[in-house]
Amino acid sequence: MSHVTRHMTRDRLSRERRSRSLAHRMGEGGRRPGEGRDHLTPERRSWNMSRIRGKHTMPEKVVRSLLHRLGYRFRLHVRIPIPMVGTARRAVRPDIVLPMHRVAVFVHGCFWHRHRGCKNCTTPTHRREWWLKKLNGNAARDKLHQRALRKLGWRPMVIWECQTEKPKTLTRLSRKLSKLTG
Repeated sequence: MSHVTRHMTRDRLSRERRSRSLAHRMGEGGRRPGEGRDHLTPERRSWNMSRIRGKHTMPEKVVRSLLHRLGYRFRLHVRIPIPMVGTARRAVRPDIVLPMHRVAVFVHGCFWHRHRGCKNCTTPTHRREWWLKKLNGNAARDKLHQRALRKLGWRPMVIWECQTEKPKTLTRLSRKLSKLTG
C-alpha cells in the first residue's frame, strides 16, 4: 500500500469514527443525552436544594461587613408589618435594617430574584414553566414589598449578589449607602 493510499484510508477511518462518536454523543433527536433534563436523582436534587439558604448568605455577609466598616449600626431580618392585604396581615423581612435612617436593605440573589441582564439570571430548562412562574413571582413580590415600605416611609435598597463580588462595585455601593443615609 502506498503512502497516499494509507493516508486516505486513515482520513476516511477517522472521519467515520468522528461521525459515529458525534452521533453517539448527540443521541436521538439531535440532542445530547441529559441536555434539558435533570441529570441528578430526585433525592440528590432535593438534598442540593435543601442546602440553599435564605439567611446569612455570603453576599449578605459581605454587605454587613461593608456596613460595619462604614460605622453603621444595623439589625438583621427585622419583621416590618405592612398594611393589611385582604384579610391577612403581612410583613416584610429585609435582610438588613438601618432603623435610625429608616433604610431597608435587601440582598438579592441574581437567580432567585431575576436580576435582568445578569449572567447569573438563568432559567432552568427542566420544568421551565414552573420555574418561570416561581421566579417571576419572587420578583413581583419584591416590587410589592418595596412599594409597601415606601408608603410607610422606609427607603428600600436592593443590592444584587453580583454587585458584592467585585471591590469596584462595593465602593459604588458604599457611596450609594452614604447618599441614602446622609
